[in-house]
Amino acid sequence: MIRLHETVRVARSAADCYRYIADFSTCEQWDPGVYRALKTTPGAPIIGSAFAVTVHMFGRRVTLAYTITHLTPGRRIELRGEGAGVTTHEIITFAADDHGVTIIDYRADFELGATLRATRPLVAPLLRRMGRRAVAGLKDALEIKSVAPAQGWFSYAADHSLIAATPGFTERGYMAMDDKSHSEYIDDQVVVISGATRGIGLAIACEYARLGAHLVLIGRDGDRLDQAMQRIRDFAGSASTSIEGHVADLLDVGQTETVARRIAAAHPRIAVLVNNAGALFDAHALTDDGFERSVAIHLVAPFVLTESLMAPLSAARGRVINMSSGGMYLQALHLDDMNFEQETYSGTKAYARAKRGLVALTRHWARRYDETGVRFNAMHPGWVATAGVSDAMPGFEKVMKHLLRDPRMGADTAVWLGASTTAARCNGEFFLDRRPHPTAVLPNTAVKPSAAQALYAWLRNETGVAVHGVG
Repeated sequence: MIRLHETVRVARSAADCYRYIADFSTCEQWDPGVYRALKTTPGAPIIGSAFAVTVHMFGRRVTLAYTITHLTPGRRIELRGEGAGVTTHEIITFAADDHGVTIIDYRADFELGATLRATRPLVAPLLRRMGRRAVAGLKDALEIKSVAPAQGWFSYAADHSLIAATPGFTERGYMAMDDKSHSEYIDDQVVVISGATRGIGLAIACEYARLGAHLVLIGRDGDRLDQAMQRIRDFAGSASTSIEGHVADLLDVGQTETVARRIAAAHPRIAVLVNNAGALFDAHALTDDGFERSVAIHLVAPFVLTESLMAPLSAARGRVINMSSGGMYLQALHLDDMNFEQETYSGTKAYARAKRGLVALTRHWARRYDETGVRFNAMHPGWVATAGVSDAMPGFEKVMKHLLRDPRMGADTAVWLGASTTAARCNGEFFLDRRPHPTAVLPNTAVKPSAAQALYAWLRNETGVAVHGVG
């Protein structure tokens, strides 16, 4: 038997610490030895809840099956893990002192199978090192950060060469992050998410639900909304009353404005709006409102939703998170041809131009609404393996499939921007992996404030949506 014992002190309540660890799938956020962790039984963690935890062990990835064997709420968690010739019994206890600090005590007993017993002198130091790193990572994950993020010089230089930056768009960029944790709870705060029925949007919704948010999802298909809500409840153990779905086709200005007004009437305070809905179209077509479809879904819909929800966002000093794409780096804003009618249509160009416009609009909103306390930021999720990417760019997906991120990696920054204390200090910035990045690196692609103002005026005039008063 190999025994581990580590103790750390964390400046959080015992209830918060217990809550975070009881859903043991969060270990992928704090244990550097874990690649992926999934709760394989639905609902809130209980005795018998099971988890599949893929770890880096013995120079390869192996999956261990964990089961919760005992829970004393707020005080004790026991788990049993099996796999790769190892059986483990782990006990985590929580004790609060008189100064708002929780002492987390971690103990583990590892039994090696017959094939590994001869390697005990080699395996024991490895397991102890993994245990020390995991507990140190847990302490870091639970402690709330107070320093706003900044981009390092190497990352800045890579961005401006563009090619050197692209490896960071892959899974490797996410795995290199120092902090992947989501441990700041936002219980009962209202989070509105568009495009949350699959892919990145669904992953965003799942994580916000785990943080205790009241979710308001917008999608165009009622059946898919129902399926997504059930997936979220299974993932986070959320009550059915904490998730609601609204059907609307965001290609339609009228439907978008109507659903936004309905949400605003029901929720006078909105903490977070995530404009995530998107699509890549292979042929040119205009919506009934006269917008090219990429412009309609990636630019017009976020404009209508955001302006229509500004009153409840302002009341909560909320946050708006706009999903962009690295493709925008290759395109400029074309104010004289917003609907892509003056040149041969390219779906990828139209997509990138609309995303360029959305990032410019984000900065304009940040300036326009600064005094309201609402914070606006845009983000790039990296290169993510989703059904949308597979359908729209099968060649890219085939070549890059082993390097692409999974949806939870792409969702990470959107959740951090809406829930973390440090992100509340950020306004008008563009993020990848929780770090600000420049919005333009190629000549003639930067959008001047005057052009962003003109874009805002164009959207206001073309949609006819009443904008929120300022001052």
